[in-house]
Amino acid sequence: MLGNKDAVANIAVKDLQIGRKFYEQTLGLKVTDTEGQEVVTFKSGNASLYVYHSQYAGTNQATAVTWSVGNEIEEIVSALKAKGVKFEHYDLPGTTLKGDLHVMGERKVAWFKDPDGNILCLVNA
Repeated sequence: MLGNKDAVANIAVKDLQIGRKFYEQTLGLKVTDTEGQEVVTFKSGNASLYVYHSQYAGTNQATAVTWSVGNEIEEIVSALKAKGVKFEHYDLPGTTLKGDLHVMGERKVAWFKDPDGNILCLVNA
């Protein structure tokens, strides 16, 4: 039923202007639509990301969005780090931490948070 329909990620933020600045300027996403002071829609590849105002922003303690960035992962991590993004380091079984990358065989993953604490992820898949 939904297998051939596009999905959209939703990210809650406490301050829409701060959230918009992070997703637009730090991550480089393009704004495609705004709905007053409540929602900003961004384009990310062929998908959309809704960033919306919510008092519950940052309460999710699991990964909210993952970007598959392929072999560019090291370059993207470096570029985000240069913009002030701090990467998270987790103690995960079977994982080696190399700089800010969690390495599991061929798989490389990096986690970081937006200004509200939403967990975002890059993976070389």
